[in-house]
Amino acid sequence: MRRRRRSLWAARRFARRPVAVAALAMLLAILGVALFQRQVSPYDWDSIDLRPEALNRGPTFWAHHLFGTDHIGRDVLSRTIYGLHTTVEIGLAVAGIALVVGVPLGLLAGYYGGWLDAVLMRVVDLVTAFPAVMLSLAAIVLFRPVWPHTLMLVLGLYMWTVVARVVRAHVTAMRETEFVEAARALGASDFRIVRSHLLPNVVGTILVAGTSVLGQAILLDATVEFFNYGLPASRWPSLGNLLADVTFTGGLGLNGYRQLGWWTWAFPALVLALLLICVNLVGDELDAALNPASRR
Repeated sequence: MRRRRRSLWAARRFARRPVAVAALAMLLAILGVALFQRQVSPYDWDSIDLRPEALNRGPTFWAHHLFGTDHIGRDVLSRTIYGLHTTVEIGLAVAGIALVVGVPLGLLAGYYGGWLDAVLMRVVDLVTAFPAVMLSLAAIVLFRPVWPHTLMLVLGLYMWTVVARVVRAHVTAMRETEFVEAARALGASDFRIVRSHLLPNVVGTILVAGTSVLGQAILLDATVEFFNYGLPASRWPSLGNLLADVTFTGGLGLNGYRQLGWWTWAFPALVLALLLICVNLVGDELDAALNPASRR
């Protein structure tokens, strides 16, 4: 009953914050577009308009191509929507892998401490000692050709360290509290204590960590894609490789951003930025609602 009241209070605090409600509504709208990309997109992602005047055409808000077309006549809006779907799918999968791996390891390290905590935390330190982009690029190069599940696995096996460290810190602070000592005195097993007492009290921390990992995973995926080491845009368009496609098309390099038209990269970049802002705002507001004392 007490946990239910705490959840209701957190939900009310979240709902009273206009920024939180607006960010959540925008995020749900973006996720809805990504989920129903076939119904929302006016064309297929690889559909080509063969008319000569449709090549590299700017935005025409009253005509057939709302965001314009690229250098071979493909609709930028459709490619952006399909790219959003791939980016969101990868981000959610990476966050899921990070939670599945990081939460149990963080619970074990925080509850038992000792050598287990030392070993797990040294593994975390070893992984995080390397820059995320460089380590991800090195791992992806080893697994070429890159498939979506390869990218999800590589990024997920790096991001679990964020979740494990946060959960471990919270559990370490709670393992010597009175309610845990009372459960031990009543003969509760370690599994029961972790499942029934510690885990429900770190759900809020896990939710906040999950949103943080989601934002980091989306940004890391876009960075890897931008360096042209991720998914090929010719098969799986994503927001990151749509930006890379402008750079590497025809060997133009950075000149591609001037010669191919600003709309070919500006709209995917704007959608990516809006997605990241919404995810981070929801995470921050969720943290403020769950931990109001820390924001005073």
